[in-house]
Amino acid sequence: MANDTPPRWDRKMQQRLARGEAAALGELYDRFASLVHGLAYRVLDDEEAADRATRDVFAHIWENPHTFDPREGPMRSWIAELTQRTATGRLRQQQRGAGPCSPEQAERFEEQVRTAATAARADYIVTSMPSSLRAALELAYFERHDYRQTARSLGVTEDEARRRLRLGLQLLSSAMTQPAMTPPGAGHRP
Repeated sequence: MANDTPPRWDRKMQQRLARGEAAALGELYDRFASLVHGLAYRVLDDEEAADRATRDVFAHIWENPHTFDPREGPMRSWIAELTQRTATGRLRQQQRGAGPCSPEQAERFEEQVRTAATAARADYIVTSMPSSLRAALELAYFERHDYRQTARSLGVTEDEARRRLRLGLQLLSSAMTQPAMTPPGAGHRP
């Protein structure tokens, strides 16, 4: 994807973090803080809570760099997953802290958590997809272009426009099919 870091950079960053290089954490923060904060805010809908979640995510990364496995995907995706788990965990803690609730209220709250996590995944997917796919989707969605108009606007063939739209929509649909994340330390990785 367009915004992903090269696998070699990911491995070197993990090694630097494991050695305790504070500069590595600063570099990682500079690169990913806006992603982390944006995803956390999308789930929590609260600036202060998103700030705390952002600090928690980077603290977890600093304390546990070994939990990143480059074979499972890029560091950017791992950080986004960690952010979603942290933010949805905080949202669930807030609910538990609000006191007992009826089964219907608990069900509604869990649905809110799932909806927020899905929206955060969709945001992440859109911002991470190649610009050619994102541009096609934006023309189709915001400008209400069909594939022919999209092809003309982008200067590509109609077949290429259809391919970009189809692939972009397939990527977005994956946000709907992934299970809700669990907070760090609450068991297995999804």
